[in-house]
Amino acid sequence: MTEIATPGQLRMSYLRWALVTVPAIVLIGSLMGVLSNSGYGNRWFASLDLPANTPPGWVFGVVWPILYIMLGLALAMILHARGAKGRGFALLLFFVQLIANFAWSPLFFGQYQVTSALYLIIFILMMTIATTFAFAPIRKAAAWLLVPYMIWLSFAAILNFQIDQRNPDAETLVPTAASTQIG
Repeated sequence: MTEIATPGQLRMSYLRWALVTVPAIVLIGSLMGVLSNSGYGNRWFASLDLPANTPPGWVFGVVWPILYIMLGLALAMILHARGAKGRGFALLLFFVQLIANFAWSPLFFGQYQVTSALYLIIFILMMTIATTFAFAPIRKAAAWLLVPYMIWLSFAAILNFQIDQRNPDAETLVPTAASTQIG
């Protein structure tokens, strides 16, 4: 049988991929943040000397899910492009950066490794740039979906650098235990 898929069938195929990739990336990314106690509720993080350009906590709660949705849509586009030249390499680059992304919160918030997290976020940014260039010949829209992510990673890397500079002893800080008084 040598029938060509109709445009409607092609859209449904992409939609099926997106229905898997988007929730998976949002769920795993969110889970990594929760498991590592990321954000302003983390006593260790609250004790750091944060730069003035640190956004309020709600910004992270809005930005990351949007970025994860965009990553999931970009991934679905590339997965949908079966037979495209360079697809396997592009997917490899994507998954390397994604796994590194998922490792950042546990490293920074869970293990208090600010300097190592800085190196990791620079690696994530470099891998994302490479992924974008690998995605572009396959699906330009998938490459464009990574641009806001790269911009946010650049900002996050600057923020991570500033936190590292302002808190040279961050790795050795131990969060104080919650005190309870029994009367």
